[in-house]
Amino acid sequence: SVVKMAKKVCIIGSGNWGSAIARIIGTNTAALDSFHTRVNMYVYEEMIDGQKLTEIINTKHENVKYLPGYTLPENVVAVPDLVEASKGADLLIFVVPHQFIRRLCSTLQNNIKPGAIGISLIKGMDHTDQGLQLISDVIRKMLNIVAVLMGANIASEVAAENFCETTIGCTKLENGQMFKNLLQAPNFRICVVTDPNTVEICGALKNIVACGAGFVSGLGLGDNTRAAVIRLGLMGNDEAFFPDNPPEIATFFESCGVADLVTTCYGGRNKRVSEAFVTQNKPIGELEAEMLNGQKLQGPETAMEVYKVLKTLNIAESEYPLFVSVYNIFFNNHPVSSFICLQEHPEHM
Repeated sequence: SVVKMAKKVCIIGSGNWGSAIARIIGTNTAALDSFHTRVNMYVYEEMIDGQKLTEIINTKHENVKYLPGYTLPENVVAVPDLVEASKGADLLIFVVPHQFIRRLCSTLQNNIKPGAIGISLIKGMDHTDQGLQLISDVIRKMLNIVAVLMGANIASEVAAENFCETTIGCTKLENGQMFKNLLQAPNFRICVVTDPNTVEICGALKNIVACGAGFVSGLGLGDNTRAAVIRLGLMGNDEAFFPDNPPEIATFFESCGVADLVTTCYGGRNKRVSEAFVTQNKPIGELEAEMLNGQKLQGPETAMEVYKVLKTLNIAESEYPLFVSVYNIFFNNHPVSSFICLQEHPEHM
């Protein structure tokens, strides 16, 4: 029967991006027979004015902390226990800050339905003693099939139903198509490609570039300088990270590539907080607490991971001056003005 074949969906994460995507998923599962109507959303429990966040979401149908002002569909149910939220789910949507993924995966490890598949909306990366590890690789230790979704998708604009595009990367086209059916909306257009590594690495590295764009703004430099930073950042997405599986150049022209890079360098949180880092001269952790309402910043963490990967793979720092410079400014107290010395590497300019 149709009901028997209907796939059960669980969203793991409920920040502003998780809540924005929940609006689309809830609408689509209610309308399409191929999905169970009810969608569990794992919510890290917090107290808001003496009331549990999950209770607020389940009664007001609004994530008042992370996506205030936008209604969540009533079939999206907030669940504070991760194992309970994901029980019986066929499709797992991962949308948490990348630094929490290992802990969440270890909790889920033996508790998910056999044959369940996942999609990661997480922009970040990890490293091992072999070098680069994608977030999807961390999840893949638990699930056989993991697709990724990345694009020029500022959460508040997706929630406001402004038109935007995104990219799903999945080696199996039919799985990518199924996730497209679940996640596409009239104002959220999806293209599926079979090059998930490039899609994901673009989503991770652009946050470091956005920090550089923020430094440029904070130093009072103009759009010409920011354009140079964007170009240098795009050059950094190359096969040194994937010698055995080089990226497909066409993927860089999808939403996950150049579009996401431009959007993030002009309007994303990494750009905004990095600009304040220059103008307010406060530690990044303090600014994160002040400006992001509990959300986590991905750029500095990803810069640290990339730096560790370069060391592990014995890649010269001069090969990736932008990424190394962002790392040194955040973690080694290098002056922000040193960022503009990137022009000392003419082969990259």
